[in-house]
Amino acid sequence: MPASALVRPAADSRLPTPDQPVIEARGLVKRYGGAVAVDGVDLVVAEGEIFGILGPNGAGKTTTLEMVEGLRAPDAGTIRVAGFDAVADPASVRRVIGVQLQTTALFDYLSAAELISLFGGLYGAPTPPARADELLALVGLTEKRASRVDQLSGGQQQRLSIALALVNRPRVVFLDEPTTGLDPQARRALWATVRGVRDGGATVVLTTHYMEEAETLCDRIAIMDRGRVIALDTPAALIRNLGMAATVRAHVGGDTLPAAALAALPGVTTIVPTDDPTALRLQTSDAQATLVGLLALAEAHRVSLTDLASAQATLEDVFLALAGRTYEQDEQDEPAADSHRPPAKRGRRR
Repeated sequence: MPASALVRPAADSRLPTPDQPVIEARGLVKRYGGAVAVDGVDLVVAEGEIFGILGPNGAGKTTTLEMVEGLRAPDAGTIRVAGFDAVADPASVRRVIGVQLQTTALFDYLSAAELISLFGGLYGAPTPPARADELLALVGLTEKRASRVDQLSGGQQQRLSIALALVNRPRVVFLDEPTTGLDPQARRALWATVRGVRDGGATVVLTTHYMEEAETLCDRIAIMDRGRVIALDTPAALIRNLGMAATVRAHVGGDTLPAAALAALPGVTTIVPTDDPTALRLQTSDAQATLVGLLALAEAHRVSLTDLASAQATLEDVFLALAGRTYEQDEQDEPAADSHRPPAKRGRRR
């Protein structure tokens, strides 16, 4: 059976034509008391793409996703998903989406195949043994068909939760921080699963705070910061529009180098602040010229450079340019923008 048959939704004359966006959200706002978790967010998602919402913890990613899924009502704004109004008709939206929640709680003593059958019953979708086999094959768990949930690793449980989100052959699949807590090998295995879901015919929308994950996996990315979308494009375009080629890093031994001299080095566009006074980080449009100039400057001031390296520009540099602070600082220091939000009414997995 072709992979597209695994997740392809049933025909529905009310669904939008392929040239229409499958998700269109305009002016989304969500407040909790005096805190604004989402502040005027616009999102348009094309059919068949992997669309990422990237941002540090507390940026408003999960609250945005919950509103688009129909799990939480916005205070302002409009949302259409697969042709349905997610605010006025959330029940219709839930019939054409699959959701993998940020925290997965499954029945430990049921097997993988039994869980798929159970969720099929909750959806009202037929799940014969062959259907369970198809879904388990899609997420790479064929050999775990009879294994109980408590016998699966964390990565295998995450992949099983994605299979459960596909039981009703959804048009759109939502994944909220799907790789949080996984080791690098399990994370990459889950990336392959997500690509398989997209290749099978579904649109995938995921949230993440991992830069590498967004850059590697997503066709387009919305970068969120403090409840707002501050950039939206393909990863390559976001990086290209920075006008910089790389970041040069080093540790300075002895006296520090003058900031004015560093700023005057060939190619340097930004001197990035760091918490370590010995650490040097320069954004540059010409890595080679900057490296040559930096070595000459260090020699002139009789200081040593260690751990000298350059790396191509990344989404982390995009965040720094737009938000004015490093991503690591934001993860450690910023309070969560939606930390006061009450839990969504998720009764059961959808």
